[in-house]
Amino acid sequence: MTTDKFHGRIQGTGQLCNAPGCDEAGEFRAPGVRRPGFDGPGDYRWFCLEHVRQFNSGYDFFAGMTPEEILKAQSPLSGWERETRAFRPDAGIDSPPRWADFDDPLEAIAQRARARRDDHLRAAEAARRGISPDERKAFDTLALGYDADRRKLRGRYSELVRKYHPDRNGGDRGYEGRLQEVVEAYNLLKASAIFA
Repeated sequence: MTTDKFHGRIQGTGQLCNAPGCDEAGEFRAPGVRRPGFDGPGDYRWFCLEHVRQFNSGYDFFAGMTPEEILKAQSPLSGWERETRAFRPDAGIDSPPRWADFDDPLEAIAQRARARRDDHLRAAEAARRGISPDERKAFDTLALGYDADRRKLRGRYSELVRKYHPDRNGGDRGYEGRLQEVVEAYNLLKASAIFA
């Protein structure tokens, strides 16, 4: 069997056209009747070029579906209801992900996977220590480890204020938004029970 990629023709199938009274070779595959509850094309039918054109002009993918099934099939999320193992945040923690054997010279895939894994592990560590999501965000803003004490918190805050404050960085006001985030993160953590 050979396939004409641009035309959809499959030669050498040995099929006859399924159109009644046609003796031409069936070289074009068309979806069959869909069985109830089956999400797929059903058994294929084979047509000659003339009859597959007729079939295509009147084909209705949604024929026989309920309005709810049609709405579900039209959803952009159709087929994406669950996360596949390879793309979950914990992929590769217990065993290497399925794509680990791909050639990745720039480490584009591996770097992203490591970042997601590290983020997942950091979230688990935060939950284990009783750190809230807002406190976790504050730790990330200040680039602090969860084992930091009050002295490290104050030192990191001072370092970032010197870096981002216009009076200390030569008048560059481009970091004012970042400075505000640092101040808010510091105030949140300073008042937190973690540093009590």
